[in-house]
Amino acid sequence: MPRRRVARPAPAPLRSPPEQHEHKADGEWVVRTTRGSSTKDYRCPGCAQLIARGRAHVVAWPVEKALLSEAAIDDRRHWHTACWARKH
Repeated sequence: MPRRRVARPAPAPLRSPPEQHEHKADGEWVVRTTRGSSTKDYRCPGCAQLIARGRAHVVAWPVEKALLSEAAIDDRRHWHTACWARKH
């Protein structure tokens, strides 16, 4: 007797988490949480330690800069999640 194929649901598409706006002492920031899909290391400005590739972390840039403008790309920073939470 042949085996019957069981239909499996398709995996959910990968989506970027929504961006949030957060207020810190130095202004308003657009914040995006990553799921650890980066392919390179970053240096956290909060603790000056490396964020290893593949680790979940936070990317933040000033609200007044448009996302894809040169200024936003220059001001975008990758933070450890805990370091960002401690930022005033």
